[in-house]
Parts: sequence; C-alpha cells; structure tokens
Amino acid sequence: MASNHTSSFDAGTKRYSLTAIVLHWVLGAALLGIFAVGLYMTDLPFSPTRLKLYNWHKWAGVTILVLSALRLLWRLTHRPPALPGKISKAMPAWQHWAHHGTHHALYALFFLVPLIGWAYSSASGFPIVVFGVLPLPDFVPVDKALAEMIKPFHELTAFALIGLAGLHIAAALKHQWIDRDGLINRMLPGRD
Repeated sequence: MASNHTSSFDAGTKRYSLTAIVLHWVLGAALLGIFAVGLYMTDLPFSPTRLKLYNWHKWAGVTILVLSALRLLWRLTHRPPALPGKISKAMPAWQHWAHHGTHHALYALFFLVPLIGWAYSSASGFPIVVFGVLPLPDFVPVDKALAEMIKPFHELTAFALIGLAGLHIAAALKHQWIDRDGLINRMLPGRD
C-alpha cells in the first residue's frame, strides 16, 4: 500500500556534506545533553556527584567549543547548499531573515556560552582540567566578584542558545510536517 505522505524534495537538490551532517547532529545532541545536565546539577546539594557533574559539564563545554570551531571552519571552507528555489520563493521575507539570523546567532552562541562558562570557572577559582588530565589556562584571573557578575551571563546565553535551537527544530519540523517540502532531507545522511 502506498504512503499518503508525499514530499516535494527534489532529488537533484544538494545535501550538506557528510562532515557537515555529522557535526550538526553531534553538536545538537551535545548541546541538549549539556543543557539538561546543567539544569540538573545546579539544584543538587554539595556532594561528590555534584562535583563530578560540574567537571563533566566543563569537559563537555570544552568539547562543544572544539566542535564549534571545527564546524565553523568546515562551514567557511565548504559552502553549504543554497535553499532549493521552490522553497526559497515560497518563504516570506521575514522567514528568510529569521533563517539567516537564527543561524548566525546560533554560531555566535556556540562560542559565547562555553567561553563565558570557562571565564566563570576561572574567576571562581576552579580551573578546568579536561578529562582530569589536560589543565586549561585560566581564562580570567580568580576574582569572586567577577565570577558573580559572569554567572548570570552564562545562564542567560545558555537559555538563549537552547531557545534558538528549539526555534531551529520547530522550523525544521514545520518544513517536514506542514510544508512537506523535504527540506530536512538535506541534513540527513543518504545518497543524492
């Protein structure tokens, strides 16, 4: 029996490269994971578990920073496929603006959130030792007052990042389930 779901995804439409696809999904999963752990760990009482989670959170933040740098480098050296003509023409101007603005803001926050977290950790006097073996230099000098000033910015930018990621996911789902234009297929592994 044939499916009622039809997609107007043009088989000739270019997909993102496999490297871009892998970086996209790995970074997306890492962001959701680190955000969930960040929310959970802040309400824990002081304990070995809380200390372990804070260290894991820092390691994950450094990993996200490295992944973000790799993703940006890949993006700068490998032009992403343009929006398919049919989809681009069907989108109102505000959606084009939102599409580009959201992507630029996400890239900025990929770097801001972990860098602010690193600065907060350094100012608090808790250096980051990645995986317990690689000590990172302090990003800023130890200063408890500075740490208290930085802390809300780490939280605010993390919530902004997860909010924009949610908006990005909502737009992808709109294209998939409402517009049924198959746009999401460009970011899924497969053959052209």
